[in-house]
Amino acid sequence: MEFDLNRLLRPHIATLKPYSSARDEYSGKEGIFLDANENPFGSITEDTFNRYPDPYQKDLKARIGEIKGVDSSRIFLGNGSDEAIDLLFRAFCRPGVDNVILLPPTYGMYEVSAGINDVATIKVPLTANFQLDIPAIQAAFTPHSKILFICSPNNPSGNKLNREDIRTLISSFEGLVVVDEAYIDFSDEPSFISELDRYPNLLVMQTFSKAWGLASLRLGMAYASVEIVAILNKIKPPYNVSGLTQSKVLEALQDLSSMHQMTANILSAREHLREGLLKLPSVHKIHPSHANFLLVNIDRPKETYDELVRHKIIVRDRSKVTLCEGCLRITVGTPAENHQLLEVLSQITP
Repeated sequence: MEFDLNRLLRPHIATLKPYSSARDEYSGKEGIFLDANENPFGSITEDTFNRYPDPYQKDLKARIGEIKGVDSSRIFLGNGSDEAIDLLFRAFCRPGVDNVILLPPTYGMYEVSAGINDVATIKVPLTANFQLDIPAIQAAFTPHSKILFICSPNNPSGNKLNREDIRTLISSFEGLVVVDEAYIDFSDEPSFISELDRYPNLLVMQTFSKAWGLASLRLGMAYASVEIVAILNKIKPPYNVSGLTQSKVLEALQDLSSMHQMTANILSAREHLREGLLKLPSVHKIHPSHANFLLVNIDRPKETYDELVRHKIIVRDRSKVTLCEGCLRITVGTPAENHQLLEVLSQITP
């Protein structure tokens, strides 16, 4: 399949003249800055936030590129992965005309962003064991299908999807294939970032919200071709990632060992939590997980959820989600939090 990016791109985006910020015209770090109507006297906090941040996060991308083994020109950074998702709709999907392919159960923001942008969704459920139904997905493709979203490890099921099946879909789909790897740090599966050169229609999303423990800073990453990243940069808000976020994430990236240790701790806690849950008579099945959560088939999920809330233990009731009937999604907490959860669940009568 020969991938034609211009065929996907909305025509008015191709000719759009992007907003030119003061930091586009001068990207140096030193000088007397009288160009952006900033307050020259500093901030009313101990830190200095009176200057606009780097709109393209060059230092941060350079460090991420070193760690991930990818050139910084192939990295887009957004206000969470949700910003990248929304920008993809704006760039490639014509409202009321085009559609995207979703594979439920999956991350809910794909459908929300589609709705906001007036883009139709074609839903092809995963198989009973939460894998890709290749014939059904390919049969769903239409001439107006612009984006296929694949979440692996998948949310809310937690499992990784078959890698060869993903490759098959990337090769056979004429639109963009987004592989959302928000939970990749908890998996033994290698990232699809290493396959960007092989597939020009591939975009890989990752996040600092999970393994890095930086959810409040709101930073998502998208890896793609230089051309796709340039389009996202063209239509994003000028200062979409705050200076505080950039500096704090750059600081975190200097300490990879701490992230790896936290990830190892979560994986260990996940196994202990799994073993504890399996001892409960109300638990029927725990689905395989390559994420920092477990999808648990349990008696009376709605009533169990409500009882946990009364003990101020908050999980997610997924019992009404496609293929997740009878299930709660439980995030792995600290050992103390997991112990308290198990104590309360053991007291709930099946």
